[in-house]
Amino acid sequence: MLSAAYLGDATVEIVSTTFAPPPAGQVQVRVAFVGLCGTDLHIAHGHMDRRVRTPLVFGHEMSGTVESVGADVEGWSSGDLVTVMPLLWDGTCPACRAGNSHVCQNLTFIGIDSPGALQALWNVPAQTLVRLPEGTDLHTAALVEPVAVAVHDVRRGGVERGSRVVVLGGGPIGTLIACVARDVGAELVVIEPDGVRRELVRELGFTAPDPAEHDVAAWVEQWTDGAGADVVFEVSGAPAAVALMTGLARVRGRVVVVAIHSEPRAVDLQRVFWRELELVGARVYQRRDFDTAVELLRSNALPVEGLITRTVPLAEVATALDDLAAGRAMKILVDVQAAR
Repeated sequence: MLSAAYLGDATVEIVSTTFAPPPAGQVQVRVAFVGLCGTDLHIAHGHMDRRVRTPLVFGHEMSGTVESVGADVEGWSSGDLVTVMPLLWDGTCPACRAGNSHVCQNLTFIGIDSPGALQALWNVPAQTLVRLPEGTDLHTAALVEPVAVAVHDVRRGGVERGSRVVVLGGGPIGTLIACVARDVGAELVVIEPDGVRRELVRELGFTAPDPAEHDVAAWVEQWTDGAGADVVFEVSGAPAAVALMTGLARVRGRVVVVAIHSEPRAVDLQRVFWRELELVGARVYQRRDFDTAVELLRSNALPVEGLITRTVPLAEVATALDDLAAGRAMKILVDVQAAR
C-alpha cells in the first residue's frame, strides 16, 4: 500500500506501508481525496520536527468510504461515506471537564501526532468518523474539515445577519470564513495582498480592495460610515495584519485570531482598551461545526469548487506542496486511489 510520508529533514516521499486490519474500536477507511493545507506545509518544511515522529504519514482533510470495521464498532458498515474529525482528547483534563474537549490540554491531532490520511487504507477510531449523506460528491467532501474550521471561526466571532466583517488574509481558510459569514448574512470585505488570490476572491463575489492602492484602515472607516467593523478575522499570520487588526474594529467590536503565529506579535492594546474590544482565539472545531459544514456542502451553499486549483495523484504530493508554498495554487486535492 502506498502512502505519502514526511521522513524528516524537509523530505516528503511516496513509501510503501503494510496493510493492517482495523483493531477493536477502529474503522478502516478507503481514502478517496485528501486536501493539502498550511499545516501539511509546516510539516513538510520541517517546522514541526519537535512535535512529529518520523516517518509520518500526514494529511487530515479527507473524504472516503468505510472499508471494514473492527470489533466492538456499531453503527458503521462497509460502503458508508465518511470524513474524519481528526481530534482525540483525554476527557480528564481541566479543558475537557469544562466542556472544551476540542482544545484538550493533551490533544492528539490525527495526521500530525499520529498517522494521517495520505494512504489508501486508513485505520481511525470510530468516534472520529463523521457521516456524509448518501450521494455526496467525495471530491468536494474533502473540504468538510476546512469548512468546519471556518464555521467554528465565524461562530466564535459572533457573526450575525447584517454584521460588517473584515477578513485579513484571502487564503483557503480566510476565503472559507468569508463564504460562511456571507451565508449567515454578513457584509464582507477581504484584504489580500497577493494579486492572484485577490482576483479569485473577487471572482467568488467578494469585495477585495488592493492594500497596495488603499489605506486599509481609511477604506474600512469609510465603508462602515466611521464606525469600524463588527468583526475582524486575522487569518494571514502576517505581522502587518496583527498590527492593523485592532484598528479596524468598532467600539466593542470583536477581533478573532485564526492564524497560527509561530512567535509573539506586537498588538495595539491601547486600541483594545480605548474601544473596549474583545480579542478572541479560534482553534480547530467542535463536532457541531463538522455537522454544519456537512450540511453547507450538501446544500451547495458554498462555492468550494472555486477554491480547488487542481487534483493530483499521490505521486505528485511533493510537487503540489511546492506549488502551495510558492503561491501557485489555492487548494490542491490528492486523489489517493489514483496511485493504485
